[in-house]
Amino acid sequence: MKTEWKKLALAVAIPLAVGGLSALLTIDNMIMFEVVKKPPLAPPKWLFPVAWTVLYVLMGIASYLVYVSKAPSVKKNSALSVYVISLIFNFAWSPIFFNLENYLFAFVWLCALWLLVVITTVKFFGINKTAGILMLPYVLWVTFAGYLNYGIYLLN
Repeated sequence: MKTEWKKLALAVAIPLAVGGLSALLTIDNMIMFEVVKKPPLAPPKWLFPVAWTVLYVLMGIASYLVYVSKAPSVKKNSALSVYVISLIFNFAWSPIFFNLENYLFAFVWLCALWLLVVITTVKFFGINKTAGILMLPYVLWVTFAGYLNYGIYLLN
């Protein structure tokens, strides 16, 4: 399969833009992460943008692989629709958590995001195994984020 570089670049740029915009909207309120009580295993603050950048690139590549696959359009559209909804949920989590500091609602929202990411991963895997595999770190990270979010809710 020949790589369609413009489509790949766009597919990677979309989640990076979603994450970047969400970070810009919450940057002034991220200082709260330094002062809240955190559960054990909470990573240093600098790790979050690094991890999210890698995850967004992997997600973008995965979505590209689904988009250019030979799968039926209905199957691809279904998978990519859930993916887009998951990006919207991903975008909204940061303002809920950092700006509103509503940790319980953020956790519930994150649980919905986790479900959307799992559904996306399963759908991607059914279309392109590599795409599904590329989504697995995202599933694990959102799971870990759930642990951190719930821990912060309980401790604060």
